[in-house]
Amino acid sequence: MGEIVLAAKVTHVPTMVMSERDTKLKGCRQAAIDGHAEIGRRAREAGADTFVVLDTHWLVNAAYHVNANHRFKGMFTSHEFPQFIKDLPYEYEGNAALGNLIAETAREDDVYTLSHQVDSLDLEYGTLVPMRYMNADSALKVVSVAAMCTVHSLESSRRLGLAIRKAIEKSDSKVALIASGSLSHQIWPNDIYAENNGTFTISSKFNEVVDRRVLEMWRNGENELFLDMLPDYAKYCDGEGDMHDTIMLFGALGWKDYKGRGEVITEYFPSSGTGQTNVVFSLD
Repeated sequence: MGEIVLAAKVTHVPTMVMSERDTKLKGCRQAAIDGHAEIGRRAREAGADTFVVLDTHWLVNAAYHVNANHRFKGMFTSHEFPQFIKDLPYEYEGNAALGNLIAETAREDDVYTLSHQVDSLDLEYGTLVPMRYMNADSALKVVSVAAMCTVHSLESSRRLGLAIRKAIEKSDSKVALIASGSLSHQIWPNDIYAENNGTFTISSKFNEVVDRRVLEMWRNGENELFLDMLPDYAKYCDGEGDMHDTIMLFGALGWKDYKGRGEVITEYFPSSGTGQTNVVFSLD
């Protein structure tokens, strides 16, 4: 029987890739990179064979979608930030059986979900950036789930998260479940980005205060309170992808029945106006 062996909420900021280059940003996101590497190490230690990534950079307008190809190979340039992420090579084995099972289980629970094996369906950088550092040797399989959901209710995303867990438990896969997205996500307006040192600052102190309180809730196991405020948090703090990744993650963890706590692996940091972190959630 399969199981979730690790669960995390993680950053995927493009400056992590830029941090590798010999430019003025070299080393600027080493803490985030190190956090991803530690999550990858823990996933292997826990026996994971597959990463399932809930990707807030994969936008969908109808149904839920799973990229469950047998193999992923390509050269990625971001349409959003081609000056930041370009010509990024990747190659990973997929887990089509698990992706198909997630979609089938979700449909059985009246959450319309489709699984795809299409070579031209690329991975988005919400998946590729975490996999670059968590799965650098490409030893673990990858499944990507769209989590920028434009016409989907928070409740249906909660139910999809539950279906993901049920599918994993019906499978023979040991899964590291990764919610890939920021906390608050109010990017600096373009015309004032530079004057505010936008790469390294938060655009709203209100958002930062709420972000830090959320991290405190996670550390303390105040999950029911967090879930009660989550719709307003996503709305008023501009949660990335309306935080559907986080909703799916907590749905998979058991929603208000989840009694675990969050361990901050990478301390909170601002990036281009947004709030970022890496957090692993206990499964005991």
